[in-house]
Amino acid sequence: MKRLVSQFLWFVASGFLAAGPSWAAVDIQSWTAPSGARVFFVESHALPMVDVQVDFAAGGALDPADKAGVAALTRALLDGGAGALDEAAISDRLADLGARVGGGADDDRASVSLRTLSSAAQRDAAVDLLRTLLTEPTFPVAVVDRERARTLAGLKEAETRPDSIAARRFSAAIYGSHPYGNDPTQESVARITREDLVAFHQGHYRAPGASVTLVGDIDRGEAARIAQVLTAGLPTGEPPPPLAAPELPAESVIRVAHPSAQAHILAGMPVLARDDPDYFPLLVGNYVLGGGGFVSRLTHEVRERRGLAYSAYSYLHPAQVAGPFQIGLQTKASQADLALGVVNETVRGFLDKGPTAAEVAAAKSNIVNGFGLRLDSNRKILDYVAMIGFYRLPLDWLEVYPKAVPKVTGADIQDAFRRRIDPRHMVTVVVGGTEAQGDTPAPSAPK
Repeated sequence: MKRLVSQFLWFVASGFLAAGPSWAAVDIQSWTAPSGARVFFVESHALPMVDVQVDFAAGGALDPADKAGVAALTRALLDGGAGALDEAAISDRLADLGARVGGGADDDRASVSLRTLSSAAQRDAAVDLLRTLLTEPTFPVAVVDRERARTLAGLKEAETRPDSIAARRFSAAIYGSHPYGNDPTQESVARITREDLVAFHQGHYRAPGASVTLVGDIDRGEAARIAQVLTAGLPTGEPPPPLAAPELPAESVIRVAHPSAQAHILAGMPVLARDDPDYFPLLVGNYVLGGGGFVSRLTHEVRERRGLAYSAYSYLHPAQVAGPFQIGLQTKASQADLALGVVNETVRGFLDKGPTAAEVAAAKSNIVNGFGLRLDSNRKILDYVAMIGFYRLPLDWLEVYPKAVPKVTGADIQDAFRRRIDPRHMVTVVVGGTEAQGDTPAPSAPK
């Protein structure tokens, strides 16, 4: 047993877990388990291990309006006690098996993952432990009290950091009353009780809404058995209805005073859903604008030409509905308006004229050539297949991706950006300096 555990840990430490099929070889099998859970399976015998992830529509967007943070605490405390095991016994059991449990919660989903050796004894014991965590969490009062206090301390500390303040103000400003904008606060977390966690688990960790992903050294029959074992004991009932799309905010600049030497600037708006038809033009275009690091326009204009910041970036975060498009940078508080003006002019220029042919070609080449590195381990494959399964994307999405990117043209990018990135709905948050909080017109770059 110790030899098996040592072998597993050596695989982890040495990076041999990176041995997995390339993107072209990913064959996703899918079916519905008797429990009602949807199952997605990739068979791979390159290593004697199995990765499993179970996703639920149980993210922060489903938090009660006055108790934001319930989803995150529920997920975090699944291994705080389950069945007859306390958290120490769970930790000891995982160590004995050489297995790992991970996961987390975002706005859309809560995820629980397991990595285990594929030998029958270790695999079955690890799967049974995961089943216990999923179906029989006990949420001990002492553990709930401790983790709630830890969360409150983290939130209190975060309220002193300009980057955290900017992120929270930005989220609230672009989403307003939409559930994506309902971030945990000290007040909301302080209201959370053990009963809230039990109710959230019963209401949202349901078999019919679960998505089970398995990658590794098992066959389909074993994968089907594991998926059923993990989900048969979960509550039944219908998954929650899809979220409504958020309303677009009005253009504004929000300034928050903070005694920091650097001003933290975020700008953006809700834009991209996972199944958005503009996904690929926006993906390639964003690489040109600010997602390509030192070769992007924002970095060139803000850093290289004017030396206003070490970096400036933009990114798109796809979600169930309209995830954020976000631009970010840090600069001296005294030159925040100058930097923001450069950002605004760069974005307007991109919308007006679009990318050059050379920029489009370079972006497509980098995206396609780097795609294989996103799928060079079982863990990375698991992440992508779990995303495909949870968001109900086509099973050939991983094959379509490197074929769709080269087809994107500069005209496609300009059209998508003009329709979707609208300055009339861009919200900017500036945290730093000593200006009083308020909304002001967006500055422009000097001519």
